[in-house]
Amino acid sequence: MADEPQKKPHLSALVGHTNGLTKPASLAGTATRSTGGGGGGATASSKKLVIKNFRERPKLPDNYTQDTWQKLHEAVGAIQSSISIKYNLEELYQAVENLCSYKVSATLYKQLRQVCEEHVKAQILQFREYPFVMHRNSLDSLLFLKKINKCWQDHCRQMIMIRSIFLFLDRTYVLQNSVLPSIWDMGLELFRTHIISDKQVQTKTIDGILLLIERERNGEAVDRSLLRSLLSMLSDLQQVYKESFEQRFLEETNCLYAAEGQRLMQEREVPEYLHHVNKRLEEEGDRVITYLDHSTQKPLIACVEKQLLGEHLSAILQKGLDSLLDENRISDLTQTYQLFSRVKGGQQILLQHWSEYIKNFGTTIVVNPEKDKDMVQELLDFKDKVDHIIEVCFQKNEKFINLMKESFETFINKRPNKPAELIAKYVDSKLRAGNKEATDEELERILDKIMIIFRFIHGKDVFEAFYKKDLAKRLLVGKSASVDAEKSMLSKLKHECGAAFTSKLEGMFKDMELSKDVMVQFKQYMQNQSDPGNIDLTVNILTMGYWPTYTPMEVHLNSEMIKLQEVFKTFYLGKHSGRKLQWQTTLGHAVLKAEFKEGKKEFQVSLFQTLVLLMFNEGDEFSFEEIKMATGVEDSELRRTLQSLACGKARVLIKNPKGKDVEDGDKFIFNGDFKHKLFRIKINQIQMKETVEEQVSTTERVFQDRQYQIDAAIVRIMKMRKTLGHNLLVSELYNQLKFPVKPGDLKKRIESLIDRDYMERDKDNPNQYHYVA
Repeated sequence: MADEPQKKPHLSALVGHTNGLTKPASLAGTATRSTGGGGGGATASSKKLVIKNFRERPKLPDNYTQDTWQKLHEAVGAIQSSISIKYNLEELYQAVENLCSYKVSATLYKQLRQVCEEHVKAQILQFREYPFVMHRNSLDSLLFLKKINKCWQDHCRQMIMIRSIFLFLDRTYVLQNSVLPSIWDMGLELFRTHIISDKQVQTKTIDGILLLIERERNGEAVDRSLLRSLLSMLSDLQQVYKESFEQRFLEETNCLYAAEGQRLMQEREVPEYLHHVNKRLEEEGDRVITYLDHSTQKPLIACVEKQLLGEHLSAILQKGLDSLLDENRISDLTQTYQLFSRVKGGQQILLQHWSEYIKNFGTTIVVNPEKDKDMVQELLDFKDKVDHIIEVCFQKNEKFINLMKESFETFINKRPNKPAELIAKYVDSKLRAGNKEATDEELERILDKIMIIFRFIHGKDVFEAFYKKDLAKRLLVGKSASVDAEKSMLSKLKHECGAAFTSKLEGMFKDMELSKDVMVQFKQYMQNQSDPGNIDLTVNILTMGYWPTYTPMEVHLNSEMIKLQEVFKTFYLGKHSGRKLQWQTTLGHAVLKAEFKEGKKEFQVSLFQTLVLLMFNEGDEFSFEEIKMATGVEDSELRRTLQSLACGKARVLIKNPKGKDVEDGDKFIFNGDFKHKLFRIKINQIQMKETVEEQVSTTERVFQDRQYQIDAAIVRIMKMRKTLGHNLLVSELYNQLKFPVKPGDLKKRIESLIDRDYMERDKDNPNQYHYVA
């Protein structure tokens, strides 16, 4: 313990003056004893170490607050004047911490605010005196903006440094007082109050910014970093951006694009105009990213869309949509859809024009009789085109798909029955043998496309009638390209229209298969005959209800043919008693062997052609009347037959006088010099061609069937309801009938049923009907 008094002065020197504070003696004594206790002998080491609190709070030296503030004031002044600070920053930070520890925070904050405010107030003078005149081509506006930007940048840099010194104040006193702004916010508030809120400065700043943006919109290069900095300043100063800049900016944008839209709609074509609109939208989007506040994006883009698109939606479509669709301008149509989708009501008006275009274009294909030959192919091509546009340009939008279907259904039924008839004939042309255009996969794809068009047709019974007639010819004359393709088409129709629609068609295939089995048995039967004959006979047995109705034609067959017919009749009726066979000569065909100077040939011909050619075994020349008498073929049919033999590509007969049409008195001579590169020559294509009479009779048969269906539907409804008003009956009929029908036709059928006592009118109300049991 003898050393203890010597240590006291040493420790006092260490702790006596820390940052200008003097600690009381009790601290030094305690510390000395603790240290002395730790540094003694063995007896001292057993003592406990005790640390006690100050009995009194340390006091600040006299004038400490004033002296310290003077240091801090000098440092703030140096920062604001952009000169070096002569004090250590850590020392300044510690000084602020000391002042805050002794509850001088309120005074310190007030003094700091006052210093900053005086400095900011002084800055305004440079702008008020600044010679700023608003001229479009003047550089003064740019110089002013650079000046205000420098002032703002300097202010921000200064406030960051000042805050770093007064950070302890900011994080303790200011944080605990919610009404006080932070030092950074105080700096913003001062800058806003004394500089930007000055009417003259604010007007000059915003006018200058708007002028720069206008120049950029006109294609000039501007200082974007300057704009970014200034607009960031306005955003940081809270409501200044929204209230003073954004409102004016949007008003000017509105006026600019309203005028531009009106002018360019007159000057430019639609694709060029839309490209310009897209470019403007991209530019404004880029402005938001580069220097405008993000909150401006929505109203700014909405303003551009409204003035350049929303105000001109109908005008754009009326001026250019049809030509874009006609020319299949995929990229322009894609852009149209994308732009119109941005505007309220844009898609709806595009839908309307889209529908009108389809109806108008489709109507020109359907209603013009001159286009009948290519109608179906044009419809398929048109459907492919609109499908491609929907997929690529309209992003497979369901609304566009559904409206396209409705539009197709509308225009394709503007001309009743004809499209259905032509679709059936188109299918016939694709399924007929000799169609080398398509592979099996391509044919399947074509049939799928045909079915899509077929769905739009109301009078599907017309299609069925013509399809059945053509299918019968393909099967009976052996002209079907592929049984698989035929059955594929049948399954598609069944899936689309139900089993009732295809039951007769399926029956036709069944007949053909059964006929093959019958012919196998018949050939065995013929081998057992004593005189089998030279002619190889093949017969197709048709169930009358399945096949089209054919008018029987009595012709004069030669004796060998008649004999074979009788043999087959005996064979067949022997197996199927009670059945009746009726021979259909119009669909018969044969292979004839002939000899010419060039050599032997074989002809694939119809039965009528066979009868005519066999006559020339008896002589070399016959007149039209002689042939008619000998064959018994009906007049118009005979003329067609002779025309095919004497006026076609393979002229087995020579007509005298020459000409395309066969007239009374014409003579026909066997052509012994006939030449052809093929050995077997087909001349029976005539059988596949439809005559005008056939077409008329098929159409009439459809109408007759429709009358039966209407009658049956009326009786069915009346039987169930017993009593019904005219309008309700008509409405119910429209729901039940699957083909288009006019109210006048229904009225006629109702009158017919009343006449036939199926129903009667009410005695008091003529519009009320009663069922008659």
